[in-house]
Amino acid sequence: MGDASSSSSSWPSRGAAAAAYDYERDPRWVEYRVSSAVPPHLFTDPYVRAHLQHKFYRRFVDPDCPVEGMSSTTSTQPLASSASTSAGETARPPDSDINSAGPARSRLSLQLDQRSLHFSVNAWVLIVALIGIFPLAPRSLQYKGYRLSLLGTTCTTGYALFATLYRLSRAGSLQAVQAWPHHVTSSKDFIPFMYCLMFVTSKLHLKLVLVPVICWALEHVARFLRRHFTNSSLYRTYLEQPCTWVEANTTAVQFLRSNAEILLGFLLIISLFSRQRNGMQTFMYWQLLKLMYHSPFTAGYHRAIWLKIGRTINPYIHRYTPFLHDQLNAGMRWWFR
Repeated sequence: MGDASSSSSSWPSRGAAAAAYDYERDPRWVEYRVSSAVPPHLFTDPYVRAHLQHKFYRRFVDPDCPVEGMSSTTSTQPLASSASTSAGETARPPDSDINSAGPARSRLSLQLDQRSLHFSVNAWVLIVALIGIFPLAPRSLQYKGYRLSLLGTTCTTGYALFATLYRLSRAGSLQAVQAWPHHVTSSKDFIPFMYCLMFVTSKLHLKLVLVPVICWALEHVARFLRRHFTNSSLYRTYLEQPCTWVEANTTAVQFLRSNAEILLGFLLIISLFSRQRNGMQTFMYWQLLKLMYHSPFTAGYHRAIWLKIGRTINPYIHRYTPFLHDQLNAGMRWWFR
């Protein structure tokens, strides 16, 4: 009873802290406001704005902060306004509720259609990528699967980046539009987009390139199937165990993808001594590897792999090639910058 009373007594202080928080100086507030899909004319309502700010405060600052529903928030208005509101509701025809629910229902169906389309493209990418990496498939079919899988991932991630720009432009704020480059480069779709765009335009054909593509498509397909096809008998019979395994071993899939990306960087360096060398592509890919090392979505996996590589090769470098010490330090300073 004491804990319950103390937690309930801390609610007003948490609410005051959420109200006093400076949301405009938090860069996450602009992105959260845009992703909430609240129309600008509704956001001017102080009750809607306060409710959204409390939800943001609970998600990013204080998980224990209470968030009241919109009905309880609006009930704090004066009795006269509540009485007029109730009178207006009784005088309003019943069809108005149906008409007001129509846009929300159509918006939800549109979002579901977009997710279904995204899932269909990723499932298609997964199938053609497996064909492109399958060693027993004809060589011409492998090449087509290789190109089509890279092209499909480029289209899906490029559309996601464009949708981010569209949502920020609809916010009607110059600050939101100016923050678009930061949102794009720090989003989880930017790295797959640059990765696939880099290799879909290249003449170099390495099957290792498809390993990260398969990992991206496999994670998305498994997540979508587990959320929307749990009632399907076909899913429960054939796909439930593979999808469950993918979601339970997400860390292993991420490490597999990161190992393939780093190994691909060294293969591009080796390819500089062959007829298919492309110095510009190698330099751009190592810039992308540097971004993967610093990106919050891939930094944990890449840093663990690079740390293991450093512990393995550094003793041999210091023992047999000490004259490379200055060059390695210069390269490390560029890498960590």
